[in-house]
Amino acid sequence: MRDSSSLARTIVAPVVLGIVALALWQLVVVLLDVKPFVVPSPAAIGQSFGANLPTVVQGALVTGGNALVGLVLGAVVGIVFAIVAALVKVIDELSAAVIAAIAVVPIVALAPVLYSMFGANVETGRQLVAAIAVFIPMYLNTLRGLRQVRPVHRDLMTAYAASPWQTTRYVTLPGALPFLFTGLRIASSLAVISALIAEYFGGPVGGLGKSITTAASSSNYSLAWAYVLGAILVGLVFYCATLALERLVTRRHRPAT
Repeated sequence: MRDSSSLARTIVAPVVLGIVALALWQLVVVLLDVKPFVVPSPAAIGQSFGANLPTVVQGALVTGGNALVGLVLGAVVGIVFAIVAALVKVIDELSAAVIAAIAVVPIVALAPVLYSMFGANVETGRQLVAAIAVFIPMYLNTLRGLRQVRPVHRDLMTAYAASPWQTTRYVTLPGALPFLFTGLRIASSLAVISALIAEYFGGPVGGLGKSITTAASSSNYSLAWAYVLGAILVGLVFYCATLALERLVTRRHRPAT
């Protein structure tokens, strides 16, 4: 009974809300005669999406691939650096200003610089943009989780003569998992957004960002919104994948009752 209620809240309710929102959107566009350059109707967007599905999928694979590389790279570096900062307090204190500086670097300024460094004919710049965007929430959330260990647990590991790594492995990291996965859910969306935005400022021809600008510049607004829909779907796939991973890991680490 509880599982069916949870399923209704997490799946059925958002789907119903989405359908209602789309119906209202379509109704407003038709009744008020809203021009396509303002916002196309959902029916027009859906028609363009279906007619150009192979192109949308191709662009989604490029953007999603860059976002995935950036997500994995940024998450690994962020988690490892957070563990080191938690173990060595000096590194935590010295890196605070650097982390703050990285957090405020705008993508519009970073992407062209990376294209100049690694070349505009490869995807490296876009992947690094996504990795940098992912690094910040992963580092901050993981570090906060690593600091949540109760003193009594640390004292117990000290009494057992555990090394700092053993304390981190068996006590600190399991307690930090909720914070880590919170950061991962945030980072999964940021990876897609960052990879998408980086496509606006150069790099290889391909990806949903380039497709959106091309369609909009040719006044094909329904097609541009179809590519936007493709980007939304990519973001949802990333978010749902990280959510599924979180539930899988937390179930395995849940204590038996």
